[in-house]
Amino acid sequence: MLDFEDDLNEIRDRIEQLDRKALQNPNSGVTQELSVLRLELEARTADVYSNLTPWQRVQLARHQERPHTLDYIDRLFPDFVELHGDRRFGDDPSVVAGLASFDNISVVVVGHQKGRTTAENLERNFGMARPEGFRKALRIFGLAETFNRPVFTFLDTPGASPTLEDEERGQSWAIAENMGTLARLRVPVITTVIGEGGSGGALALGIGDRVLMMEHSIYSVASPEAAAAIVWRDSKYAEKAAAALRLTSADLLHAGLIDRVVPEPEGGAHRDHNAAAENLGEELRTTLKELRKQDIDTLVESRYDKYREMGEFAHHETSATG
Repeated sequence: MLDFEDDLNEIRDRIEQLDRKALQNPNSGVTQELSVLRLELEARTADVYSNLTPWQRVQLARHQERPHTLDYIDRLFPDFVELHGDRRFGDDPSVVAGLASFDNISVVVVGHQKGRTTAENLERNFGMARPEGFRKALRIFGLAETFNRPVFTFLDTPGASPTLEDEERGQSWAIAENMGTLARLRVPVITTVIGEGGSGGALALGIGDRVLMMEHSIYSVASPEAAAAIVWRDSKYAEKAAAALRLTSADLLHAGLIDRVVPEPEGGAHRDHNAAAENLGEELRTTLKELRKQDIDTLVESRYDKYREMGEFAHHETSATG
């Protein structure tokens, strides 16, 4: 339950009560009231979701019922075959990767995977990849290039796993190696932020020719809580940090850091997984068709230029006085 949806939930509860009443007694005369309530819910939902604050979008991006990578794979890549292991240490369930087809084109799919229950999240490490997860992705990227398969990556992580053991196994090197490999991979790469895109853990799968964001997803150098702890020495300022980080899809599109925003169904992707997947599928189809028309050398060069040109800075000259 989201705090900013309290008024909407009251209307939904009333509609459910009237639906049950109508089912039990078809002659109860509640049809007109139901129609009015449904129209009111539609209008109120549109109003609430068109005026969300950055912190409210953070809450949406983290919603436990939001579709994760495997939910999109089930709907968009039904013949997906998952591959496991990094051939060095082990398998990491927080990253799923494998072979599939999309519109009769052979592709590879890699993405972070969160759980919904506590047990699932413990198994998936809350979507925070370990070095072996990134190296598994690296192995799949190599297969994509060898067999000329476009790459789809899905970002949904609060960040890379921060434990001492993961650092000892080369966490920072694994992230850097993935970023370098994706930057020069000789196949089209399409990245989509489907939930949280957190720090280096997201960038390790996020260097693409095109970067898409689901409407209510977030993408940032640090979580609002971490940024608040760094800047104000207290994570209670997370809401203030969320606004300062400019982490929403609209902010990032305006800054030129992503390429497209994928609309979500009214009320967020967690309310209708099928509609969310359908919207994303249309964007992926259009984007893949566009990228496959390009010469591969041009594509790789454009990808390199894309990231080299990101960011702005200003140089102010000062003169000595006295």
